[in-house]
Amino acid sequence: MGYRIGVDIGGTFTDFCVLDEASLALRTLKVLSRPDAPGEEVLHGLAEIERRFGIAPAEVSYFTHGSTVGVNAIIQGRGAKLCLLATAGFRDVLELARLKIPDPYDLFSRRPEPLVPRERVLEVRERMNPDGSTDIAPERASVLAALARAEALGAEGIVIGLLHSYANPAHEQAVKAMILAERPGLPVFCSAEIWPIVREYERSITACIHGSVQPRVAHYITRLEAALAARGVPVAPMVTKSNGGVMTAAAGKLRSIEMLLSGTASGAIGAGFVARQAGFARVMSLDVGGTSADVALLRDGMPDFRTGELVGDYPVFLPTVSVSSIGAGGGSIATVDDLGVLRVGPDSAGSVPGPACYGRGGAQATLTDAFAVKGVLGAGELGYGAVRIDAVAAATAMAVVGEALGRDTAAAAEAVVALAVANMYREVSRLFSQVGEEPSLYALLAFGGAGPMLGCLLAEEMGMRAVIVPRTPGVLAALGGLLADLRSDFVRVVFLDVAAANMVALQAAFGELAGEARAWLADSQGHAGDGVLSVAADLRYRGQSYEIEVALEPDWITQARPERIAAAFHARHAEIYGHADERAAVHLVALRVVIAGVTAKPDFPPEPAPPGDPVPARHVPVAHRGTVVRAALFDRAALPPGSRFAGPAVVAQDDTTTWVPPGFAGHVDPYGNLILVRS
Repeated sequence: MGYRIGVDIGGTFTDFCVLDEASLALRTLKVLSRPDAPGEEVLHGLAEIERRFGIAPAEVSYFTHGSTVGVNAIIQGRGAKLCLLATAGFRDVLELARLKIPDPYDLFSRRPEPLVPRERVLEVRERMNPDGSTDIAPERASVLAALARAEALGAEGIVIGLLHSYANPAHEQAVKAMILAERPGLPVFCSAEIWPIVREYERSITACIHGSVQPRVAHYITRLEAALAARGVPVAPMVTKSNGGVMTAAAGKLRSIEMLLSGTASGAIGAGFVARQAGFARVMSLDVGGTSADVALLRDGMPDFRTGELVGDYPVFLPTVSVSSIGAGGGSIATVDDLGVLRVGPDSAGSVPGPACYGRGGAQATLTDAFAVKGVLGAGELGYGAVRIDAVAAATAMAVVGEALGRDTAAAAEAVVALAVANMYREVSRLFSQVGEEPSLYALLAFGGAGPMLGCLLAEEMGMRAVIVPRTPGVLAALGGLLADLRSDFVRVVFLDVAAANMVALQAAFGELAGEARAWLADSQGHAGDGVLSVAADLRYRGQSYEIEVALEPDWITQARPERIAAAFHARHAEIYGHADERAAVHLVALRVVIAGVTAKPDFPPEPAPPGDPVPARHVPVAHRGTVVRAALFDRAALPPGSRFAGPAVVAQDDTTTWVPPGFAGHVDPYGNLILVRS
């Protein structure tokens, strides 16, 4: 028995969850992030864990963490300088993309510049047919000419994205071998190795994103491994993935693209655990950190998954937990433009200099400063002592906004909060419209450093009746990393009609994919025992241009039940589009397999919950909608299961602060979750 540690690195704070495997006691910690020196916050946190809790690095039995190194490299344009080798005649694959306008309602919106500019997309002479047969073999002279040109352009790596490599990767492999024979140390990435999907743009952009971040992520993980070993941590770290799973650090170096959205995915996994624990079947998770707010819809504790998630301006077509990001976090800066219009975000104060109220040099008013001016923040330290709220500095910064708006400081703070909530309402309403769901059927689960301050305000606007605030809301993403299973996705393009005559070919493809998945789990991850295998297919009516993903039962393939596969597609098509044609032929484009190796999970026992009315530590004045209310101030640690109180109230704890406005009543459930219900 030892201690399991989960770490989530955010824009402002880095969060730690420490689970005692013997007692199941959970300890938590926050330290300020170090975007100037990634990884240093992890070592600082380990030192603080030893100092505060007496847990030595040698006692760590499991260590997992998510990193923002990759996603920051893409957003900030600091990835590796790449050249893309494309089939002759397809040089504009990234330039054309899908010819979509980013915002169809804005005629002046512009598509982002390609991740690899056109002058660094080089053609090689070769041609693979759609069936995987060779039309023109890779021409060595054109490959070497492209290599020479790439070197002249200063390329730090090469991505190979050739036509129809999903059907047969032989040409990409041959070109890679030619390049490495000339330049053995040059990073070279094949699109079919990264994610072998149909459609050239989707496969090429995914491979380019991977090639851009892989050197930086691999270097970071290598440094982290060495630093943890030097600190005396006896286990190799695990890294969290965008699909809500984890993998070994060694795999993370090779599959760096799978880590890009690991933090948001871990938050959704942690939210699902709390939702099941609290007994809520439909939950919208709201994770508000320093830079953004991440929203996910969960049913029975499970999030949706999707492909094409944006990382910065670019889509990644690997499966990820479906999370929508909104540019409104605790550090979002409030400004007034030349027309006198108030804006909140998307620029953020981050951890350096941070909000003005943190007293770390920030001078611009942020959403956090608005809550400090309102009186919600300031009852004590935040971030486990990392920050003490300076209300005077917050008021000074907010006064600048108020002057530009022609309002007093308190009214300006109210306006900033109201606008942030309105921005969230707009984006969240769009999400519910896209999936055809009714917000009033969902509870809102608020977490992150700023989520509990905003949860009730957004729930009220959305018509939601209940808000759930976990026991440790500020570090739920770190807990999600501890709860995540080993998980990986596999895909095979097959292009088969769903018919009895094609079931042997489909069974062969499924057998190969399942074998590949089980080998990954046993050999790459060292997992003992069988994995949990799930199957899906990309299906469409024959002649359609795009397909939808449909979950399948493995028996429908192994027992040759094409009618069950077709029926599942018709039902899903009707669910999404409101109609289906059960007489039409169904075409299967790609088969997908997901394998999960279940990891040990904590089983927190419920505590007795006799009802009681807690006594507030004191009352504090809070500005709320043009008036000042007398709010009860509670220490979260002094609210045992069964506690009941009514708003207005402020609940303070080390990792966050919860604002309970008038009209909400709260109670603590047997697991320590705070349930706030709107009257």
